[in-house]
Amino acid sequence: MYTINENYLKLQGSYLFSEIAKRVAAYKQAHPEADVIRLGIGDVTQPIAPAIVQALHRAVDEMGTREGFRGYGPEQGYDFLRQAIVKNDYQARGCDISPEEIFISDGAKCDVGNIQEIFGTDNTVAVCDPVYPVYVDTNVMAGRTGQFNPATGGFDKLIYMPCTAENGFSPQLPKQTPDLIYLCFPNNPTGAAIQKDALQAWVDYANKNGSVILYDAAYEAYISEEGIPHSIYECQGARGCAIEMHSFSKNAGFTGLRLGYTVIPKDLVCNGTSLHSLWERRHGTRYNGAPYIVQRAGEAVYSPEGKAQLREQVAYYMENARLIREGLAQAGFTAYGGVNAPYIWLKTPDKMTSWAFFDRLLHEVQVVGTPGSGFGASGEGYFRLTAFGTHENTREALQRIQKL
Repeated sequence: MYTINENYLKLQGSYLFSEIAKRVAAYKQAHPEADVIRLGIGDVTQPIAPAIVQALHRAVDEMGTREGFRGYGPEQGYDFLRQAIVKNDYQARGCDISPEEIFISDGAKCDVGNIQEIFGTDNTVAVCDPVYPVYVDTNVMAGRTGQFNPATGGFDKLIYMPCTAENGFSPQLPKQTPDLIYLCFPNNPTGAAIQKDALQAWVDYANKNGSVILYDAAYEAYISEEGIPHSIYECQGARGCAIEMHSFSKNAGFTGLRLGYTVIPKDLVCNGTSLHSLWERRHGTRYNGAPYIVQRAGEAVYSPEGKAQLREQVAYYMENARLIREGLAQAGFTAYGGVNAPYIWLKTPDKMTSWAFFDRLLHEVQVVGTPGSGFGASGEGYFRLTAFGTHENTREALQRIQKL
């Protein structure tokens, strides 16, 4: 008789964004005429940039010729993309990363979930609170987290690092030493960023204690202030303690194309075993690379035309962030973020729970956001709004919210 992975039974309810989708679908079924504005899930809304579209067309045309046709690609990704990434994302920022240390994939979310497979299940895990649900959920599935504790709103074996208004939504170094540390800056959901000296302190902490930092840099393109690192490898010693994940979804609008990459330096070694070689072996066994045409599109992101066009797209979304942040302040809400990230983290009014505020927004003004409690216990009493909308919908949503 077969058995199931009982760790899955520890997961709490449905996945956050699935629950949002269910509630919105039920509302739409009951009110088919309603004009619902979605500022919840962080999906992009702008078309693929012209330079990228042209690259896609060229790659498709290549695939239609005998000379240009390609089947399975290299397991770690095509050299042309890996070299473009190294030149633009690392060498240009003074980071010592080689193309061989880049692993192309079909998205950062997949890598964030899959990377934990190369670590033992007895590792202790530290996460920010609130946190992107994938970090916790995948470790629950692997069996690292223990049981869910309703009294605390968390899992018994996880180390939760509270991110609150009092600490600027930036976690403190934990007293209990973790083996795996998940960090995401600029942060989802709070929109917080981290100064280089603060990130350096995390790198020093990890090196001192033999920990590994799993660094999610999906939103680095939205950094606007000086002194905020775009990569953890801008910090001294990070090659020996950090793995970094990047996404093309938010900086280039690839949510429908799927492309990302993970960096594992060859310096990362555990008891004589290279983590780079383990991840390389996994890629060879369970290939999750992106198609040739999508990797050519990724290469176009780094062309002069691509860079200019994508700067305009990022600026478009950050204008939405400014509109939301300032509009909420005018309406009397307390809001954070929206300066170095496309997310605004607002405090719910009148001590409402985050799901109660979700329902109020949906039913009273037909605006969808994301309840903060879905990101962890410290997210209760907060609510996330995304800047990934149109200017028109963003302005309309603010006008509606201001009527509450």
